[in-house]
Amino acid sequence: MIPWLDPRLPPDFPPSEQALDEPNGLLAAGGQLSSSWLIEAYRRGIFPWFNPNEPILWWTPAPRTVLFPQDFRINRSFGKFLKHNPYRITTDQRFIEVMQACAEPRKGQPGSWISSPMIKAYAELFEAGHAHSYECWNEDGIMVGGLY
Repeated sequence: MIPWLDPRLPPDFPPSEQALDEPNGLLAAGGQLSSSWLIEAYRRGIFPWFNPNEPILWWTPAPRTVLFPQDFRINRSFGKFLKHNPYRITTDQRFIEVMQACAEPRKGQPGSWISSPMIKAYAELFEAGHAHSYECWNEDGIMVGGLY
């Protein structure tokens, strides 16, 4: 059984070692979608993932992939691809638009876990300098991809 986190208290997550094996990485429920909760969670390798109208669920699955934007390097073959294709990559130009595009329903799916409260919480992180986005633009100046 996972613990319920009191949203009236400061964020206090259980140790990651207590995450469930099935479903892989489920650690806790409850808490808040606020900057302080998200920052504390990410510092410990924990992230929220839940469907709208459900309680906040906090996860730390193993194994995990973590991307460090400051370490991002374009390798030679990808660099050649970019030189010969009409794409432009920017950072932190359209954070909310990237999140909204990621929230669009996919074919065969009724909706997305990226809800309006989730977008609002991450926008606050972005405004505070703790979240970032990458945008991909085509030659017509239309955003065709992104990552937040």
